[in-house]
Amino acid sequence: MAKKTNRVVGLIGIVSRMANWNADFSGQPKTTSNGQIFGSDKALKYSIKRYWEEEGHKILYIRSYKLGAGKKNEGSKLQPRTLDERYEHLFEEKVSTNSIDVLSRLFKCIDVLNFGATFAVKEQNIGLAGPVQIGQGLNKYDSAMIEVQDILSPFRNSSDDSVDKDATSIGKKRTVDESHYIYPFSVNPKHYESYVGLSGLEDFEGYTEEAYKAFKQGALHGATLQNTNSKSGAENAFALFVEFKEGVPGYLPNLDTYVTVSKKGDLTVYDLSAIVPLFEDVQDHIDRIELYVNPYAIQVELEYSGVTLYNIFTGKEITLD
Repeated sequence: MAKKTNRVVGLIGIVSRMANWNADFSGQPKTTSNGQIFGSDKALKYSIKRYWEEEGHKILYIRSYKLGAGKKNEGSKLQPRTLDERYEHLFEEKVSTNSIDVLSRLFKCIDVLNFGATFAVKEQNIGLAGPVQIGQGLNKYDSAMIEVQDILSPFRNSSDDSVDKDATSIGKKRTVDESHYIYPFSVNPKHYESYVGLSGLEDFEGYTEEAYKAFKQGALHGATLQNTNSKSGAENAFALFVEFKEGVPGYLPNLDTYVTVSKKGDLTVYDLSAIVPLFEDVQDHIDRIELYVNPYAIQVELEYSGVTLYNIFTGKEITLD
């Protein structure tokens, strides 16, 4: 496997129409204290991990279930696995008291290799800051409105003591009519350098090009892959990858601050023009810039000569008029 040595920064744009991309514990779309709708980094990472799982990668930090013993005189109950149970399920062995053994297993998981890990169980307490860091995805579309729908269950609530206890129950479904979440991210492959060459980890090369490619594919397709009841209507709209040359200081601020979203008829316009001066200031350090878009529904404004454009669904290079 080839070792990745250059830094990357970029953006991931998620569009959500009549969907709830990231709900809080009350079922409402997540909002900041001033009412701005946003999606957490965990929501985006979850979609990427689901993509990886379908691609056959080994994933540690994702929910899985087992049949556990219920209370006295009860049958088996479906239960989420604990962290150490998930580890044992993946690697078919108990968590070792030897940290090197555990690290060597953790680095076989594509989510740990990209996002890091907090592995705190009885036998171990390991914290890994992953090379890929993702910020919060603020909704940049000012006209977004939260919608609440009444939904009817085909069953009555057996614990309901109201006058309507013999009727079927009514619930609520909360969505946003249209929102556009803009996530900033950065990739620093040096985050795992201190583990390279440790005794017992001789085969560990650090962050690899293969791991980065897996992140890139998940970033391009993870949201579109999810087609659950609440996520149907959410999909990947665009993604920007700014790759710096090897050995140069590839530093830029989070790029989401420089993005605005508007509508032009049925077309969504993502205006990235404010990023161009930043690119011009560090253009000698940039190796390449890739912009992936949905050419059928969006328009990305980024007039910079070094950008190569691709279809986000096919990965093929395109030219837009």
